[in-house]
Amino acid sequence: MKREYHKWYSQNLEKEMELLVFGHTGTKVLFFPPRMGRFYDYENWKIIDALEPKITNGELQLFCVDSVDLESFYNSFQHPDYRIYRHIQYEKYVLKEVLPLANTINPNPNIISAGCSLGAYHAVNVAMRHPHLFCKVVGMSGRYDLTKSKGYFQDLLSGYHNDFVYFNMPNQYLKNMEDDFLIHQLDKMDIILAIGKEDQFLDSNYELSGILNEKGISHQIIEWDGEAHKCRYWRKMVQLYL
Repeated sequence: MKREYHKWYSQNLEKEMELLVFGHTGTKVLFFPPRMGRFYDYENWKIIDALEPKITNGELQLFCVDSVDLESFYNSFQHPDYRIYRHIQYEKYVLKEVLPLANTINPNPNIISAGCSLGAYHAVNVAMRHPHLFCKVVGMSGRYDLTKSKGYFQDLLSGYHNDFVYFNMPNQYLKNMEDDFLIHQLDKMDIILAIGKEDQFLDSNYELSGILNEKGISHQIIEWDGEAHKCRYWRKMVQLYL
């Protein structure tokens, strides 16, 4: 299995960023790490190994990106205005730096956005905001409105709200989306939400599913037994949904 390491200074984030690429061809997968995770987590947790047959056969090529969650949503030392601003910078890094690199390495036009835990939020949010770029999105154990508290998961914006927050919370901006062209683009994507029956984010997934149903956007929501919010479950999920 081909493995490449990349590192460069990001103009959008004003810091060095790293990523790993697995595979040589096939549909590209933009793979976001879990909450406060790193670009090497999926490799360390054997999730990449679970996909080795598809990667080796040239079906998939994975681009495992790093996160800046500790500088954005989980940066309690900064005002929420800065937290969402840092997240927006991160999205620009993904769209203007990572995707161009991926397209240079692999001209295959098909791109999947995927992630686990907070990585599912990143994957779903970027795909819902830019559906023309992706053929599929897979959110595993995700939370789709970071301003709602649930159990020990707190509101990551500390009660703060502005337009930037609104337009980065899928369960908020999709609810009021009325653009038929965007709705059509979303309906063309293969949308998969996988969540454990005992996961604290179960309601968030069903809220998103309900919004998509109201808009006539086809998708799948799949329940797993138990909480299913650990890497041993994600190893099985990626085999089924990627």
